[in-house]
Amino acid sequence: MRLHRIAALLSRHLYLYKRSFPRVLEIVYWPFVDLLIWGFITLYLAQFKASLPSFVVFFLGALILWDVLFRAQQGITISFLEEIWSRNLMNLFASPLTTGEFLAATMILSVSKVLAVSCVTVLAALAFYSFNIFVLGVSLIPFILNLIIAGWCIGVLTTGLIMRYGQEVEVLAWGMVFLFQPISCVFYPMSVLPDWLQAIARLNPAAHVFEGMRAVITNGTFPVHELAWAVGLNALYLTVLVFWFHMMFAVCKDKGLLVRVGE
Repeated sequence: MRLHRIAALLSRHLYLYKRSFPRVLEIVYWPFVDLLIWGFITLYLAQFKASLPSFVVFFLGALILWDVLFRAQQGITISFLEEIWSRNLMNLFASPLTTGEFLAATMILSVSKVLAVSCVTVLAALAFYSFNIFVLGVSLIPFILNLIIAGWCIGVLTTGLIMRYGQEVEVLAWGMVFLFQPISCVFYPMSVLPDWLQAIARLNPAAHVFEGMRAVITNGTFPVHELAWAVGLNALYLTVLVFWFHMMFAVCKDKGLLVRVGE
């Protein structure tokens, strides 16, 4: 055991944190997110416990729908990372494959992953907790579709950042979706948030989906208003982000950054 060699290896990793914002974010942000989420859940239970019909139903339904969003995002970003890890990215884009075709393929793959994982979670919730997600009725279909599109938006954003900045931001492939969790109101209503944070949450399509889910469970009404907001925001964000991805790809191609991705 030599202390100078141990110190040298420690210095090597500390220098990485010094020049890498995503690594610093990983240390600072995640404890903060955990505190926010569980703090808001605690406030929710404390304020509404007398009028809460079944918090187990709320939480299980929210968990299943949150997994839809998460898998939709992962289907795009992990597919892109697998091409990087196998050093196949240059081969793909040296072919006639266009960026639109690439995104379309990863989006379809993400849907297949969502369907596979959802079957497991729905059956497990039914078997272990006697919870049937289909109590949401016909509103379940627009809920899932909007969460898939919201996941696509986050996935396209993450993929573009990885393509532009390389391995330094690969951690975002697993963490980017959780950056939006506190303002997605997954396990608590939007009314629990401070006023300034509610204004931000209203710009998040996923928040409107989860608000709509709670409205269906509580009142049994079809949440037209919340779904209209979710559809409108998703359409806007997906259009802008796909256009941005094409621009980012063109920049990376002109600067030769595609060759260095994954190196």
